[in-house]
Amino acid sequence: MKILLTSTSFQDTPGNHQVLLENQGFQIDELRGPLKEEVLLDVIDRYDGIICGDDEITRRVIEKGAQGKLKIISKYGIGLDKVDLEAARFFKIPVENCPGVNQITVAEHVFALLLSFVKNIIPENEYVQNQQWERLIGNDIYGKTLGIIGLGSVGKQVAIRAAAFGLKVIAYDTFHDADFAKKHTINYCGNVNELLSQSDIISLNVSLFPETTNMINSSILNILKPGVIVINTARAGLVEQEAILKGIDSKIIKAYLTDVLEEEPMVKDHPFLQYKNIVITPHIGSRTYENVERQGTMAVENLLKYIGK
Repeated sequence: MKILLTSTSFQDTPGNHQVLLENQGFQIDELRGPLKEEVLLDVIDRYDGIICGDDEITRRVIEKGAQGKLKIISKYGIGLDKVDLEAARFFKIPVENCPGVNQITVAEHVFALLLSFVKNIIPENEYVQNQQWERLIGNDIYGKTLGIIGLGSVGKQVAIRAAAFGLKVIAYDTFHDADFAKKHTINYCGNVNELLSQSDIISLNVSLFPETTNMINSSILNILKPGVIVINTARAGLVEQEAILKGIDSKIIKAYLTDVLEEEPMVKDHPFLQYKNIVITPHIGSRTYENVERQGTMAVENLLKYIGK
């Protein structure tokens, strides 16, 4: 059996997930993703299974795999927006992912981004490293309104942590978990615009679907509360890049804090790099030793459902 491993988090993090995969006796080939369609087209038919990250698993890739040996697509992680699920069903290639494992880790990253910005951690550290004693003025988050778009597994963990910081939490989701909302004093908004107009901080924790693509766009800038901070640890496609730049330039958006970009790794001379109030981490929101081991183990176990030794 031949397995293609493209997830760099899986590859770079020693742990039980690597031991589990290595003990199966498979031939394991590693490529460092995320891979483009043309790269996968050259190799996918050689493998019985793939443990992938955010690679371009298009219809052409799946068809080529189905013509070869491919029996399973095991996604390291949750999001399946890069996998053509309709094509996978058509060619009868099962697709598995890893739900319910990274919500705590990503929720922690939301607050890592937020506190780093409002407390000026990044510029202050740079000053000190350069032996300067420049003391900037930061902001409290206590008493501010946090709007969570997508009160699923990650959004709920964000809400729980928000309460500890004294934030008022409002949320928008097509599904209302009334018991959770009551327990944690969360008010659901009737629509996205209602949330946007009331939030001092917005956390995007919704999956990428056609209906959520570019939900933060130029047309909603006049709805946003001036000085809002937008945090995106979900998918880059939830926001329109030009709207972020326009919002920053007009001072409607105070900061955009993101762990995800449309093109990863980041393209050279990306326009976001011109702004001190756009903070970018390189898609590491779920990349902790504990969580990589959890997700990696689940990805291997999902693989083993369809192929054995």
